[in-house]
Amino acid sequence: MIASVHSAYLWGTDALSVVVEADIQFGIPGFSIVGLPDNAVKESKDRIRSAIRNSGFDFPPRRITVNLAPADRKKEGGIFDLPICVAILTALGVIPQERVKGILFVGELGLTGEVRPVRGAISSAFLARQRGLAGIVCPEPNAREACLSGARVWPVGDLKEIVSLLRGPLPEPAEVPDGHADPGVADVPGLSDVVGQELPKRALTVAAAGVHNVLFIGPPGAGKSMLARRLPSLLPALSQEEVLECTRIYSAAGKLGNAPLIGTRPFRAPHHTISDVGLIGGGSIPAPGEVTLAHNGVLFLDELPEFRRAALESLRQPLEDGVVTISRALAAVTFPSRFQLVAAMNPCPCGFLGHPAKECRCTPVQVSRYRSRVSGPLLDRIDIHVWVDPVDASHILSSAHPSSPSRIKDQVAAARSLQRERGFLNARIPDGEMERLCSIDSRGRGLLVHAMKSCHLSMRGFKRVIKVARSIADLEGSPSIGHDHLAEALQYRPDGASLLMAV
Repeated sequence: MIASVHSAYLWGTDALSVVVEADIQFGIPGFSIVGLPDNAVKESKDRIRSAIRNSGFDFPPRRITVNLAPADRKKEGGIFDLPICVAILTALGVIPQERVKGILFVGELGLTGEVRPVRGAISSAFLARQRGLAGIVCPEPNAREACLSGARVWPVGDLKEIVSLLRGPLPEPAEVPDGHADPGVADVPGLSDVVGQELPKRALTVAAAGVHNVLFIGPPGAGKSMLARRLPSLLPALSQEEVLECTRIYSAAGKLGNAPLIGTRPFRAPHHTISDVGLIGGGSIPAPGEVTLAHNGVLFLDELPEFRRAALESLRQPLEDGVVTISRALAAVTFPSRFQLVAAMNPCPCGFLGHPAKECRCTPVQVSRYRSRVSGPLLDRIDIHVWVDPVDASHILSSAHPSSPSRIKDQVAAARSLQRERGFLNARIPDGEMERLCSIDSRGRGLLVHAMKSCHLSMRGFKRVIKVARSIADLEGSPSIGHDHLAEALQYRPDGASLLMAV
């Protein structure tokens, strides 16, 4: 007898449809799985055999052939244990064939028949809904994320429960708990414990307002990393659409953990020894990298020159396009990677170039070689460059805090509101919309022309100065970009401060 059930497999962060067919015939006993299975899928036959027997069902000594269609895509992982087992039990007559039609199955089996969680359950649930299926049967730990898709979900704990579910009338599907509607509030460090550093905090505010990339440069211990880690505290909460996007990514990567969803903006801080694949993504079956895990959030690269040159150069495309495309022999996978880059670096190998009290012992050649580890094209994609000086002892002991974190966050929220009304966040304004959204007064135009000539700005740098100035104007509630807004934006360019002193 032949039976078939619906299942799914992950390709990137999406789920693609698979039909699991089981054929049971008399003959020499055997169990084979075809359809480009990897080793984990091939080993499922031993897990399935033990799970069926330990759940109290007969596993007859017959010839069993399982096909995973389509046969031209490689299948991996334990996600097919449950659908293969259900197909075999259906072919044996334990489960009626008409009861499995229109239901998608995903799950890994233990030897006792326990159903264990799998990656990408929310993507599989979205697939079931898109294909018009009745719903999805998945492991209990995956039920909460699967419910976010809007599909009907029936969670199961073991094989006996599945057989009971499919033999009788289907119960009511699981419901999304009320708490899932609220993304939640992140417990992240804020600016309240940052003493001094008014200019870097101002730059961080501008960066948060317009989603601009920012680079902190300064000696060790000046507070570069501390400032970078406080950027998420200034950002608005995730929208419902962004929550689903982040949850699908983390579920596909197997990093969702016990949380039902990703309710706060991701903050990823990989070590500088990370490989190109770890940063960008890849593998024989492509998996998301750090740039994708930081989607809708912040990617922090501390000690920027210490990263591999090839890894840093691979950031160019996602910084521009917001996606990463990984090509393999049979197909290509596109991952979302719309993140905000925050980086920190020392000014020289010893770190004390420009320090007010400590002497730098590096030669000009060493300094030049150290800084050349970060290429000009990558630096050109970073909108805001800020020097961070060590905090004076008098500021540390002072109880005065000129900057109010709550006021800064309110300013950022108001600026973001203006940008939503215009339809684009400032750092992502398309070139065709810049003239309409970034009107500049006559004094500001004169300053831009002078900057273009004096600083030798690239066209990309020229446009990024205007976008940063647009964010500064939004923080002040100004409808147009003025001379002062452009002057502040130019000071965040590597050569901007010397230009303004010459004007």
